[in-house]
Amino acid sequence: MSVQHLSFKNFTSDDMQNTTTLLHENIPITGTLLSGTYETSSANSRELNIKSYSHGMFQSVYDYPYLSSSANHIFDISAGFSTDASSLSSSAITQVSKKVNIYNQMAQVLVGYDTSSVVRRFDADGDFSDGAEKMDQVFFLNFSRLLTKDEIKKGSFEITLGTEATHATAMNTTLEITDAPVGGVQNFRSNSPAGEYGFLKNGGTTYGLIYYQAGIAVLTSSVFGATAQILNNATSSSEDVLVSSSIDLYADGVRHRVKNISFNNTTELNSSIYSCKVGHNDFNYSSNPTYLNNSKIVVKTDSGVSNEKKLPPVSYITTIGLYSANNELMAVAKLSEPLRNDPTVTANLRVRLDF
Repeated sequence: MSVQHLSFKNFTSDDMQNTTTLLHENIPITGTLLSGTYETSSANSRELNIKSYSHGMFQSVYDYPYLSSSANHIFDISAGFSTDASSLSSSAITQVSKKVNIYNQMAQVLVGYDTSSVVRRFDADGDFSDGAEKMDQVFFLNFSRLLTKDEIKKGSFEITLGTEATHATAMNTTLEITDAPVGGVQNFRSNSPAGEYGFLKNGGTTYGLIYYQAGIAVLTSSVFGATAQILNNATSSSEDVLVSSSIDLYADGVRHRVKNISFNNTTELNSSIYSCKVGHNDFNYSSNPTYLNNSKIVVKTDSGVSNEKKLPPVSYITTIGLYSANNELMAVAKLSEPLRNDPTVTANLRVRLDF
């Protein structure tokens, strides 16, 4: 801490404190935003806030027409299957390599490799030591960092999906999937190269995984049921579309069945708090022109009393500077109003730096 003429006062270890605060913000994503809020002309029914790409490997969702400078990217949708899903990989006819590559790429990042350097498959119970409960046909919701910040808060993720068989009335029956604690205990794993992940469940059934730091939800395609029409035709179950249609069309079907998504994000705020103590004899000088006259301290008089009583000079604290060990100015804090430096009182000012 310093004032004019670079007078310094050193901190002790008791004057400094480091803290971490977790800030949370609720993020609601409504189904109307995903399934047709912004539409083009009747000649092209593709929603203006949904962006597809020539590579056809994923689809992006925005909160506003994506050509607008005001648009914010919300998340990407993609889908794929493992070559271990023999019923799919042997009968698939559209974008086979892309769907397998998407699955493997996401599995490399989120699940990692086994001891034989083979990419692990997504596992519904997080136990890679057995061959049970593997998720071999899945779709991915990759949320933007703008929404998730540092991570998704554990126990806050919820997605509601329409599971009615008929495409036109998909929302007549819904399924709510969440990572909420069971019996007050939050169940999650940390055996992922991407950090921690939890289980997306309805009752005792696991339908997917949520990777908190990566901001990615992985859901099994069977979540919609065996007979649900993902697309608006008679034969468009989740597996049918994953086999015979493009990732783009599959993403269209998923969007049509999302009623809402909500979660709390997390921002880690690190703070350093400095206790700046001003003793009764400290910093009692000012370079303000009214403080000096001909290089001498101006002693004012109180004309309201007889004998014009002499008043001691007064200084005010307006600024606190934090300096390095080499006396280099690192940060400046301004008081909201000047603080009278009373020679009979010790002041304690707290400066907080957030980063």
